[in-house]
Amino acid sequence: MLKRIDLTRDYQKHKKEYLAAMEAVCEETAFSGGEFADQFDMEFAAFCGVPYAAGVNNGTSALHCAMLALGIGEGDEVIVPANTYIATAWGVTYTGAVPVFVDCTADTWEIDPDKIEEKITDKTKAILGVHLYGQPFEFNKVRDIADKYGLFVVEDCAQAHGAEYEGRLAGSLGELGCFSFYPGKNLYAFGEGGSVTCNKKEYYDAITTLKNQGCKVRYYHDVIGYNYRLEGMQGAVLSVSLKYLPQWTKRRREIGRRYLKEITNPLITMQAHPQNTNPVFHLFVITVEDPIDFISYMEKRGMECNRHYPVPCHLQKAYANLGYQEGDCPNAEYLANHCVTLPLFPEMTEEEVEMVIESCNGYMGLKP
Repeated sequence: MLKRIDLTRDYQKHKKEYLAAMEAVCEETAFSGGEFADQFDMEFAAFCGVPYAAGVNNGTSALHCAMLALGIGEGDEVIVPANTYIATAWGVTYTGAVPVFVDCTADTWEIDPDKIEEKITDKTKAILGVHLYGQPFEFNKVRDIADKYGLFVVEDCAQAHGAEYEGRLAGSLGELGCFSFYPGKNLYAFGEGGSVTCNKKEYYDAITTLKNQGCKVRYYHDVIGYNYRLEGMQGAVLSVSLKYLPQWTKRRREIGRRYLKEITNPLITMQAHPQNTNPVFHLFVITVEDPIDFISYMEKRGMECNRHYPVPCHLQKAYANLGYQEGDCPNAEYLANHCVTLPLFPEMTEEEVEMVIESCNGYMGLKP
């Protein structure tokens, strides 16, 4: 069975380096924060083209810290796309602020800039855009709206390590960029990890204080803080992985572009990729009339597919109190009902790529 993503192939290939990095952490007992986490922060900031990166324990914490660093809290609202993983909204909710969900476009499946202004109120403080599936959202249009109303722009880059928008890297565009290193991400830890990138030292200082129990100096707590430090073990592993990220990204782009060019089945719709962007194909999502039938069809041919995401954020039970109804974000709802994610990871062989393409093109849908 070809898995949707298979991390064992990377581990086996680079096993000696990973284990050596982990052993170095053990030798120094630098487990919580420390030199290996700090070293990765410097390397990741350089990779993203920003002066600062603050490692944290996961991507959700990154989003939470970003909101807090901007002073967002009780009584505030933040614009959030309905088509995203739920953690995007959690980062807002944890502060006491309210996520205000906006539909995605019908083609790029990213936040629709044309739907944002109608949701802005005097309580709105920021727009939280997501580079979903590794495809950058239309940043300039979002930035123009934010500047018009005096709002912050935060990037959720959890799926977009190395993605480019008009030649600039994800994580360097807005006030803050929030990354996840959850296993399966383009850059992944051996457990949990995350980072917040920024260009301003004041944001970096705020986040490093927040993630470290509210301390600038140990045992002197200046603000209500959190235990959000990046573990040394994860920092060391991520430093190894980061060396290979460019070649992994190159391979993801090769596979993704083959899918875009060679999957020609009219029953399958694929995400649009504007020419001013260079996506990293974290996920290759398609839509079909009946995703369960398609997943079953692919499984019978030896390929695992799954779904990202079967319920849009505004219709999740956790946010029932906000009063959203079916039909409020029709494009996001259509995607939730019709999405399927194809296998795509850097270690796929040419034969496996061919198998996915041929099987997609051979799909005939439900029999009448």
